[in-house]
Amino acid sequence: MPNHKSAIKRVITSEKARLANRAVRSAIKTSLKKIRAADKKETILAELPGFFSMLDKAARRNRAGITKNTVSNYKRKIHALIASKK
Repeated sequence: MPNHKSAIKRVITSEKARLANRAVRSAIKTSLKKIRAADKKETILAELPGFFSMLDKAARRNRAGITKNTVSNYKRKIHALIASKK
């Protein structure tokens, strides 16, 4: 257990950040599963704006370990998936 007041505050702050990161990561994974499981191109295109928005916000806010390069890789893979669908 922390002994200093600042260490106690840091434990509380870290827990809040952990929960926020977990929520962001979960939302991104759920959206990604919907996109990958979609059988039609229209379904993917409907989910796409929300997914890209979540990724961009996570990278901008340094959430869930998402960096701009990670976002770029996700976007590239999704665009390749769209191109392969009819």
